Amino acid sequence: MERTILMADGQSFYASIEKAAHPECRGKPVAVGDPTRRSGIILAACPVAKERGVTTAERVGEALAKCPDLVVIRPRMQTYISVSLLITEIFESFTDQVEPYSIDEQFLDVTGSLALFGSAERIARLIQTRVQLSTGVCARVGIGPNKILAKMATDNFAKREPGGISELSRANIEEKLWPLPVHRMFMVAGRMTAHFARMGLHTIGDIARLELGEFKRRMRARMGRQSDIQAEYYWQTANGIDPSPVVSGMRSQIKIINHGRALKWQTYRTFADIEPLMLELLIEVCRRARRYGYMGRVVAVAAAETDGQRSSGFGRQMTLPRPTYLEHELSSVVRSLFLTHWKGLPLTHLHITLTDLSRDECYQLDLFEDRSRLIRREKTVDAIKERFGATAVIRASSLAPTAQAFERAVQIGGHFA
Repeated sequence: MERTILMADGQSFYASIEKAAHPECRGKPVAVGDPTRRSGIILAACPVAKERGVTTAERVGEALAKCPDLVVIRPRMQTYISVSLLITEIFESFTDQVEPYSIDEQFLDVTGSLALFGSAERIARLIQTRVQLSTGVCARVGIGPNKILAKMATDNFAKREPGGISELSRANIEEKLWPLPVHRMFMVAGRMTAHFARMGLHTIGDIARLELGEFKRRMRARMGRQSDIQAEYYWQTANGIDPSPVVSGMRSQIKIINHGRALKWQTYRTFADIEPLMLELLIEVCRRARRYGYMGRVVAVAAAETDGQRSSGFGRQMTLPRPTYLEHELSSVVRSLFLTHWKGLPLTHLHITLTDLSRDECYQLDLFEDRSRLIRREKTVDAIKERFGATAVIRASSLAPTAQAFERAVQIGGHFA
């Protein structure tokens, strides 16, 4: 039986919540960011601000230059999370099959709800009304027979239509979706768009109309034999094929654990400046891995560096002899990877990743080290932090001027709660 899937997206999510909380800002251009840091970025902008040229991810100073009367409001991440959870509860009043995709996007399988509430479009309008009245957020809703078409209906059509609702079906995909430029296909960014352009594929329909074997042949010629899986994914996406179900709750399968920071390059010039922060990132990666119950066998370090004139970057990884989530087993590898490939310029970004994950129910023992005892010790420290806060137990290196443990302990996702 064909499913009926909705993708609901909160318009200008953070900014809409702030405008609802500040009635005095009605009709004014509003953006969410740090008003005290002109070099900080805009996290969200309301439609009025976007009409004045303000865009997400640009600098606060640049946004104010375009729109001098822009009201910049400091982010409140815990509030946004709470509102997102409230919206999930609203969705669950229509169906028990709700899958969060991001803080402001969620999939709903309403196949079994049609008999109770009416058509998919009627359910979408009921959702819009309840979300608007409860939170002040305007929801745009895409409708499709699967998640991929519902998502592309939201991104390409519902966000641009006055009513905020659009449907992609197998009957209208050729007429409605295929004429769009290829960069508007889900999961196609700038680099892949350039690859497709060099293959003579400029619209979504150009990919969809090809035989899968021919598309794979072109992808191999451009990107090598390892591109077969990518080719099949993009071909299925262009043709609106997606067998994945809506899974209630958050996804449980974890393939990667990572942590990173954007940095003020004037501050992180020497390795002595960088090392305390690097250790904090590694500690957080290992702590998350233990929380999820996974050990990793591949560790990667990525960094971007600049001195204001020259810029560089690297991303390198190393396979370990055995899976682990113990800091002392990873720290020397992370340090070596960084020092081997760092060109010595001040850092603007640092990222640590743990992959090739396996469950921690069984792990390799060591003749010369009691790993079971070390794991129990680290989990005890984790439990103390969970109960009393992230700074209840810290390393001495976190007292260094360039460390961020205390600052980040009062933030959510890098922003104040």
